[in-house]
Amino acid sequence: MEKIPYGRQYITEEDIQAVIEALKSENLTQGPRIREFEEKFASYIGCKYAVAVSNGTAALHISAIALKVQPGDKVITTPITFVASANCIRYCGGEVIFADIDPKTYLLDVNSVRQLLEAAPQGTYKGIIPVDMAGNAVNMEQFRQLADEYDLWLLEDACHAPGAFFYDTNHTKHLSGNGDYADLAVFSFHPVKHIACGEGGMITTNNLELYKELNRLRSHGITKGDDVYTNSMEFATGGDPDETDYPGWYMEMQKLGYNYRITDFQAALGTSQLSRAAVNLARRRDIAGNYTKAFTGKPYILGHSGMVDGHAYHLYIIEAKDRLHLFNYLRKNNIIVQIHYIPAHLMPYYRQFGWKEGDLPHAENYYRHCLSIPMYPTLTDEQQAYVIRLIDEFYQIR
Repeated sequence: MEKIPYGRQYITEEDIQAVIEALKSENLTQGPRIREFEEKFASYIGCKYAVAVSNGTAALHISAIALKVQPGDKVITTPITFVASANCIRYCGGEVIFADIDPKTYLLDVNSVRQLLEAAPQGTYKGIIPVDMAGNAVNMEQFRQLADEYDLWLLEDACHAPGAFFYDTNHTKHLSGNGDYADLAVFSFHPVKHIACGEGGMITTNNLELYKELNRLRSHGITKGDDVYTNSMEFATGGDPDETDYPGWYMEMQKLGYNYRITDFQAALGTSQLSRAAVNLARRRDIAGNYTKAFTGKPYILGHSGMVDGHAYHLYIIEAKDRLHLFNYLRKNNIIVQIHYIPAHLMPYYRQFGWKEGDLPHAENYYRHCLSIPMYPTLTDEQQAYVIRLIDEFYQIR
């Protein structure tokens, strides 16, 4: 059997043609395809505004800036995530406080967060970053209620979860990142994600002021527009005191920003990929159904992603006995499984702030057993059957 990775991009001839057309156009960057991608993505998610950026980490970084994270600000997030979810707060000089996960969902536990908030004076914390881990949608209604109680902002890390959803207490459906509850949400377009741009990210919101701020921050802090300029007309025109219109060349850098722009050919690829998002998501859920049927009731599988209504299945995770030897056995047989994730609070960088083993027992127990097995739309039934058979055979051999 050829190598079967845990995730893989799915590029079609239509995708390739879209990129070729963008490369032949006048604009390789800062052109019309970026706005097209943003508008179509916003429509898909169901939000008002979307800002495309160079990658998911950039999306997190300028989101933290837009939410006014300052040195010393304390922000709560999950340890079971890629470290970028936490690092964006450190980029701003803030302090990351990790709360434990729900061992059944692998998501940030709202009760664990509440315990932190109740144990500290009002105003100790500034915000919460819930993560839609593996594509499982966080119940953002619950976090919004908690955030409002303590006057906190919410930044939803939905990098794994375009198309994921949950139901609120009125059984109304809410897509991840649609802005109904979170102030901002971020997505990633890394090759193994649902929508691949090579690299790329998106920030979604329903807040017009945050949208304007994000647009400035992704492009050096520069803005254009007569209604926002602060320098005098005489200065802008180069010394003409009688001019009443700012010249066409004029722009202002009003704050420190970054070059976090995405290119037009990446946006063209993203738009093409987005056209197949629903079909690919349905296939992911079919694959998840097969895994769930295969692993339910197996004594050597301690837990698994299962079938969850609204799950987007970026990853399918099993919790397995003898995980290290299973990992090596599968890789030896060309099944390239992966671990998602080493708990962020136990990374050497975060240990320097006092985090240690035993602080978050659910997250640490999850890490001892978790294994991400192949999950992507082009995974064939034959390949999936091979993965399942090899896992079963390993335990029979043991």
